[in-house]
Amino acid sequence: MNCRTLSPGAPAAATLFLFACSAPEERPAVPPPAPVAQEATVGGDGSAIQLNGLSSADVEANRLSGELGCSFAATGASQPLLLAMGDVASKEAAQGLVKVGDYVERVAVPGGFDGMLKGAVFSGAGKTIRVTLTGPASGGGESPPSPATLTYDRADGASRTWVGSWTCGP
Repeated sequence: MNCRTLSPGAPAAATLFLFACSAPEERPAVPPPAPVAQEATVGGDGSAIQLNGLSSADVEANRLSGELGCSFAATGASQPLLLAMGDVASKEAAQGLVKVGDYVERVAVPGGFDGMLKGAVFSGAGKTIRVTLTGPASGGGESPPSPATLTYDRADGASRTWVGSWTCGP
């Protein structure tokens, strides 16, 4: 990797790399801020909100039913932070999974699969998770991802937001 190969969506840790790659006469007094892929936990009791990616073993152990699904992946992540499944044209809630720390927990959103297509507000024990689309879908195919944010609100008033993509389809 050289100094010119990092994309604007590179992880925040790349800031040090970019700063180190600048020519000495080009270095600003303070390094420029890196693109924010996720924010720190705000409010609450002071404890951090930590979501981890769902592994295939997590999904297998906590099976979801439904015809079609949606997932949120944080920028640069290989595993989704949220996975949900639901039936098309259903009045039943779509069911989802998130991994809070080391624990896989269930969440739900009304309206089945159709209720998730344009973002969604999931609820579960002591939490609300809001997926908000921030732009049009990119790419082609049957299930192109849309840029989105995922905001996790905890019952104690704590909140944390991740930037990534929302993908819905087969």
